[in-house]
Amino acid sequence: MSDHAIARQQRRGFWLRTLHQWHWISAAVCLVGMLLFAATGVTLNHAAQIEAKPRVQRIEGILPPALLAALASRSEGNGRLPQPVSDWLLATHAIDAGNRPAEWSEEEVYVSMPGPGRDAWLSIQRADGALEYERTERGAIAWLNDLHKGRNTGTAWSWFIDVFALACIVFTATGLFLLQMHARQRRSTWPLVALGMLVPLLLALLFIH
Repeated sequence: MSDHAIARQQRRGFWLRTLHQWHWISAAVCLVGMLLFAATGVTLNHAAQIEAKPRVQRIEGILPPALLAALASRSEGNGRLPQPVSDWLLATHAIDAGNRPAEWSEEEVYVSMPGPGRDAWLSIQRADGALEYERTERGAIAWLNDLHKGRNTGTAWSWFIDVFALACIVFTATGLFLLQMHARQRRSTWPLVALGMLVPLLLALLFIH
């Protein structure tokens, strides 16, 4: 074997080992995420057939006069609830509104508190301190579906989705290069790759209007 052939074989072996390493590392990183997003892709695609029984919790009450004064001193606009009010809501009614922005008007303070799989809101009348709170839980499947969509999930989950997407790109790209390197021994490689590209393309062109 010539020196050129040996050098080419060594280069091929280096790239093959590197691609395998990146392929299995990216597979390990995105394994759980891939299972989650694949499963919730099915549940989202059949959302109309999956029955949900939302649980609604309602709370009504009156803000103590001392805390009502803290609301009266604030002007209209946006901003969080005063800390004493947030502490009282949490201790008395288990309502955690401390880190949520509030909408202030002359009549009321309104706090929207959505989350994955749930919706919640709080309204406090500034004149008499009457408060209303409503929380709707839509169940575990709705919670998982919202994780899939990144709906009301916060910054940390948003970063996870970005990292997961990058890992999936690395996984598929290294897989494609590995297919290319092994294609000579597997004649069905490129027909299957072409089929994987043509099927969604044809479905989109023919059946999506």
